Amino acid sequence: MIYGHFLESAFFGNIEGGVFDEGSPLAYGGDSPRNGLRTDVIALCRELGLPVVRWPGGNFTSAYHWEGGIGPRDSRPRRLELAWGSEESNHFGTDEFLAWCAEVGTEPYLAHSCRDVDEAVRWLEYTNYAGDTEFTRRRARNGHPAPYGVKYWGLGNEVYGDWQMGHRSVAAYAADAAEHARFLRAVDPSLKFVAVGRTDDRDGWTETVLGAVGNQIDYLSFHLYGATTQQVDGASEYDAIVAQSLYFEQQIVQYSDLVGGLAARNAGERPLALSLDEWNIRHVEPATWPEPQPSDDGGTVAREVDGLATHPAHRVNRWSPRTLADALFYAGVFHALHRAGDREVPVAMANTVNLLNANGVIVARPNGAVRAATYHVWDLYQNHLGPVALAADVRSPGRLTAVRQGDERDHRGEFRTYPATVPDLDVSATQTADGGSIRVAVINRHRDNAIRAGLSLDERRDALPARAGVKQLTADDVLASNSLSTPDAVSLRDLGAVELTDASYDFPPHSITLLSFDLDVPD
Repeated sequence: MIYGHFLESAFFGNIEGGVFDEGSPLAYGGDSPRNGLRTDVIALCRELGLPVVRWPGGNFTSAYHWEGGIGPRDSRPRRLELAWGSEESNHFGTDEFLAWCAEVGTEPYLAHSCRDVDEAVRWLEYTNYAGDTEFTRRRARNGHPAPYGVKYWGLGNEVYGDWQMGHRSVAAYAADAAEHARFLRAVDPSLKFVAVGRTDDRDGWTETVLGAVGNQIDYLSFHLYGATTQQVDGASEYDAIVAQSLYFEQQIVQYSDLVGGLAARNAGERPLALSLDEWNIRHVEPATWPEPQPSDDGGTVAREVDGLATHPAHRVNRWSPRTLADALFYAGVFHALHRAGDREVPVAMANTVNLLNANGVIVARPNGAVRAATYHVWDLYQNHLGPVALAADVRSPGRLTAVRQGDERDHRGEFRTYPATVPDLDVSATQTADGGSIRVAVINRHRDNAIRAGLSLDERRDALPARAGVKQLTADDVLASNSLSTPDAVSLRDLGAVELTDASYDFPPHSITLLSFDLDVPD
């Protein structure tokens, strides 16, 4: 579940022009809720495998009224939406999202605003209730007589922020969350709830929320974003990008400890987990630059910026392509999540922002869709690593540097940093469920140097097989990205079985390598 994804309505080609494109020759036709779903996008999602997808947001959640998105499309209300200042057609609603989830084979995660308990209950009645009511009859008329059985439900989004419609104090939110959890569970006792957490814990946010709903929820959410000026400063940003997974790991560990301590103090009986249900690295640029526009080939239309200031950079470019450097950052975050897996309160779900377009792992344009550079990180870690984490003892060269604290700024508008030693090699070791194979994922963060590393199992250099299967993600350019015309500039290469000399391997610069060792396991 840590390899999950996120879709937000009315958000930079995430839905309309992304997973949903009515009238496109690449989309389903007909009269069912599948009408408009992009088949090329569905194929890429099936190939990757999506464990869970969160929708309709994000900020969009806070003002969303689900009833506007059901029934005949030509009678659905078109509304001004206030999260992103656009207009929402409501043509992609609950039935379309759940039909899409069925097509790609993923678990849906519905996020409600947690502002109106009756509206939330009726949404759950529409999706999950098996009886004979007005809402179940409407569901049947809309093409789905049987309950959908949606398991994961979010109780609000970033309610602590004054940018949210429905922003309120922690006491008010905690009371609302408790009421929502109580009555939603009365409709369906099997639900799993995600409540709003906050890593900096201002106003005692986490303690208050846990005190109110700690024995009713399953996950406490938190959101983390990195930041880079790579489209302004180019490859000189590389080291700052790949180091920011250390910031993520620090935040994960600290928040896990905080939640675990508070739960123990309050004698909580329900096992808790964390949900990192928004995370990414933002590409930021000066607001004085022309507004970025999507190009037909993927990425951003070229702009004239000569003579314009290059700093300060605060505006997020939602159309800039994901690069190899971003891919190494994502891999570092996955390693952090793996290492935190045995903590008392682990991260048991994570959803990157976004699945598609808007800095996503898939890029869709009217004439096709392509795997972004970062698509291959999800493929490598989700589909080729083992599910059982092993301890990895790593001795690596590194460098002491100032690591960015995400997109946090100081009073001068500069990135906040803290000093840390960033190791060149970052390793996550895993084992397959049957114990027959050990998989070792190795990030070489060094921009220019290959690093030869010896490998041992239980401190024995001769305990691993002399041959390993090798898969590798790298490119000549650290800012290489994929487009419709160059779809494989960054791709996952299968190097086959490789002989290891003296139980060592040379890890290329700026790369992710997966070594697979098949063991002789007794029957």
